[in-house]
Amino acid sequence: MFSEYSEFSEVMELLLPIISITILLYSSILHEIMHGYVAYRLGDPTAKILGRITFNPVPHIDPFMSILIPLITYIGSAGSFIFGGAKPVPVDPFNLRDGMKDLALVSLAGPMTNIVLAIVAAVATHALFPDMSFNAIASSGLLGFILTTIINWNLLLAILNLLPIPPLDGSKLFALLLPERVAASYLAIGNSGLGMFILIALFFFPIGGFSLSGILGTLIVFSRSFLGF
Repeated sequence: MFSEYSEFSEVMELLLPIISITILLYSSILHEIMHGYVAYRLGDPTAKILGRITFNPVPHIDPFMSILIPLITYIGSAGSFIFGGAKPVPVDPFNLRDGMKDLALVSLAGPMTNIVLAIVAAVATHALFPDMSFNAIASSGLLGFILTTIINWNLLLAILNLLPIPPLDGSKLFALLLPERVAASYLAIGNSGLGMFILIALFFFPIGGFSLSGILGTLIVFSRSFLGF
């Protein structure tokens, strides 16, 4: 009996990281699909032409963001944290009917999708696990782990992408507040790759006590309180 329990535990230890990464990947894919869909509705067919408005994961997988970064962050944090995402959906702002305003709506569509997914998962969690704490639900079994992981990763994706660091979605929203030339220079930081370098550096190398992962963790716990946990 003990041997069977031990073997089950070993299988679960291998299975849970795979489930967690899969949830993160598909939450990211839905995030990107909605970027492409809203862009298409607002006049830009780029994502549709390139076959990116699809649930097929293959066109959305980026070797760096979808595979390498999740593995590095998971191993580097001893299994306590995973970070990654899908390949960004291309959007041509010159095709959008209302320029920067439509670009802001396209950018907002991704985080809003993750917020909706977190809310749906929270409603299901409350229905299936009434009067239980979030941590108790997460450790109650496979279903509890899946639901709480959906909530956590989607809150993470929503909060992270709303940061005003190019090329994250929040930078397009913040650019609306800037003069046109300044906004163009600011958004160009994301195109050069510098913004992503800054983001990864803040994750792995805290500056003056500022830890991006720590702040995100605090914001996720705070956001869960609005979902009843």
